[in-house]
Amino acid sequence: MLAPNPAFVTPVVEALSVCKTYRNGTQALAPTDFTLMPGEFVSLIGPSGCGKSTLLKLVAGLIEPSDGRLQWWRQSALLQGAQAPSGRRLAFVFQEATLMPWSSVEANVRLPLELQKVPRDEAEVRVAQALQRVGLSRYARHKPRELSGGMQMRVSIARALVTEPDLLLMDEPFGALDEITRNKLDEDLRQLWAEKGLSVVFVTHSVYEAAFLSSRVVVMAARPGRVFQEVTLNHEGPRDAAFRASPAFAATCRELSDLLLQASLVSGSDQLETA
Repeated sequence: MLAPNPAFVTPVVEALSVCKTYRNGTQALAPTDFTLMPGEFVSLIGPSGCGKSTLLKLVAGLIEPSDGRLQWWRQSALLQGAQAPSGRRLAFVFQEATLMPWSSVEANVRLPLELQKVPRDEAEVRVAQALQRVGLSRYARHKPRELSGGMQMRVSIARALVTEPDLLLMDEPFGALDEITRNKLDEDLRQLWAEKGLSVVFVTHSVYEAAFLSSRVVVMAARPGRVFQEVTLNHEGPRDAAFRASPAFAATCRELSDLLLQASLVSGSDQLETA
C-alpha cells in the first residue's frame, strides 16, 4: 500500500506569520510559522517566556493573533471562533485538572457531552469508554478530592477524549506530578495517541518528556517568542521503560538540551540588545 502524498494531505493546523502583542505592549510571540500534520505528536519546549503557551492558546482559538493567519484544516480559525470546523473536534487539557469538586468523576467527564446535547444513553457509553481508556472505570462514582493528583489528570484527559477529538492540545498537564507518576502518564498518553491516531500539540518544560513522547519537537526562544529550531524524532519500536534507558533516547535528550541552552543564550543576547 502506497503512503499518502504529503502534498495532498490537509494540515490540521497552520499558523502563518501569527504574532501576539498584548495591550500592555508585551510582544509575547514574534511572527511565527507552525504546521501540524495529521497524526503528529509535536512538543513545544523553550525557556520561560518564549511563547509556548501563547502559541498553544492561539492554536486552540482561546486568544486571537495580533497579526497573521491561523487555519484549522485549511479553514480560518478566526471565522470559526472557538469551534472547530464542522465534523472536527478540538480538546484542551490545562496545567491543572480543573474538575468540578462537587461532581463525580463520571459527571466531570460527561460535561462536554452535555454541553453538546449528546443523548444521555450515548453519553453514558462514551464516558464509560473514556474512563476505561485511562484506567479509571472503578472510580467513576468518586469525587475528585478522593483521587491523587495523577488520577485527577487522568480524569481531565478522559474528559478531553470523550469528545473523540481530532486535535488534542495539552499545556504542561503533568508538570506538577512526581517523576514516577509523570512517566507512567507519558507512557499511557503515548499509547492513546498511537491507538486513536490523534494529532497532538504538547507544551512541556522537560526535554526528557519531549524526547519520549514526540514525533517532532519545536524549540522556541524568547523576547520575543519565536521558533528557534525543530527536531524530527524517527525512533523505531515502542516508547517504554527500555526506550528511556536506550542510547537513542539519551542522544535525543542531549540534542534537545543543547538546543534549549542555545535558545536561552539567544534570548539573553536579545534581551541585552533591547535593554
